[in-house]
Amino acid sequence: MRSFTLASALAAASMAHAGPTPTEKELPRRADALPTVTASGNAFWAGDKRFYVRGIDYQPGGSSANIDPLADTTICKRDIQRFQDLGVNTVRVYSVDNSVKHDECMQALNDAGIYLVLDVNNPQYSINRDKPAPSYNDVYLQSVFATIDEFARFDNTLAFFSGNEVINDKPESVKAAPYVKATTRDMRQYIGSQGYRKIPVGYSAADVSNNRMQTAQYFNCGTDDERSDFFAFNDYSWCSPSSFEQSGWDQKVKNFTGYGLPIFLSEWGCITNPPRDFSELSALMSDKMSSVYSGGLMYEYSREGNGFGIVELSGNSDSVKEDTEFQKFKSALSKYTAPTGDGGFTSTTTSVACPTVDSVWDLENWGASALPAIPEGAKKYMSSQKAGVGPGLKGAGSQNAGGTSTGTASPGSGSVTATASPDNGSGRPAPPMDMSVLVLTGIVGAFTLVGTLLL
Repeated sequence: MRSFTLASALAAASMAHAGPTPTEKELPRRADALPTVTASGNAFWAGDKRFYVRGIDYQPGGSSANIDPLADTTICKRDIQRFQDLGVNTVRVYSVDNSVKHDECMQALNDAGIYLVLDVNNPQYSINRDKPAPSYNDVYLQSVFATIDEFARFDNTLAFFSGNEVINDKPESVKAAPYVKATTRDMRQYIGSQGYRKIPVGYSAADVSNNRMQTAQYFNCGTDDERSDFFAFNDYSWCSPSSFEQSGWDQKVKNFTGYGLPIFLSEWGCITNPPRDFSELSALMSDKMSSVYSGGLMYEYSREGNGFGIVELSGNSDSVKEDTEFQKFKSALSKYTAPTGDGGFTSTTTSVACPTVDSVWDLENWGASALPAIPEGAKKYMSSQKAGVGPGLKGAGSQNAGGTSTGTASPGSGSVTATASPDNGSGRPAPPMDMSVLVLTGIVGAFTLVGTLLL
């Protein structure tokens, strides 16, 4: 009898509140997160599939404008439409504001199926090739680590560059190599110490023939904590009409065979004979190169007064004028698809011998392999303390900020040993709460209450 009374009461309550259910506005569906990319052997992998970088370099306004295109949704969403139309799977951004959030633009890239390769430096916070020792300091590393904190949150962050063309055709610039390599080491250690996934870290080298191989060897020699996860370089030697052999790309494949790390082109796209036809992809996306190279990034998206670029932009407006080369690049990407299978990759990751110090590769007192120790003021970031909010693009700068390295690092000192984090005692961010448990608990509680009332 009590059960009937309860049922009647519930039915009455339901009828009392009966009426049309208001239509809720359906929000745009967001795509599932892209699979994270890892470096294994001499290749990149998205899940269990070989991943090739088929991308474009992207910095509207150029380096002089010092604008973060991923912090302005008007800019990024305008351009992501074009990236999607082109069919690229990766963009490289040279400079970002690490004092702001980037969720919306990173989600828009994810929804378009696009990964990000990110330089962690900007003009105010970087290694000074002319005076590298004072510029490698704790203020600089705090900015680098703050950038990592912001972008490690996103599954479509593919990789970080620790430097771009710091070593160039100026003979004295090679003396900056130990400081860039130390930064690479510190970035990898920070990622591990904070419990982040293993986002690949590497260097983007200049297109300089007399030190390219030494630079590549240098970033893959030494103890495991000192080695990069990949090596990238800029290459403008294929100037159409050309070929795999005529450009010398065949010899570079031979030179890098057995290198032991993933390699890709961080910039490519010679402009000697415009308009470009982007025939480089015929080799880059073929089995001629897939056993050694993992694709590349075409330079560049927007025209910045340097002869490169495939679109013309008008400030922050929606105006985008596609040049002839836009369609040519789109056609080339469509014609030269990524290789199938594993591309003949090498499954083992191996180190190489450090390059011999000579008149070209002169590292002064550092010798062939020694590196500066991490600055004392930055050691705290390798245990329980995150870097915090970054200084952004308008900070005071770091190149003469003090807090420099005062010694030589011991081999292996960049290994991850302390992994504590304020988020979780295990050293990794607290796992997301499983809401299904709360739902199940709520259901059980509801049935328990009903059962009690029926007694």
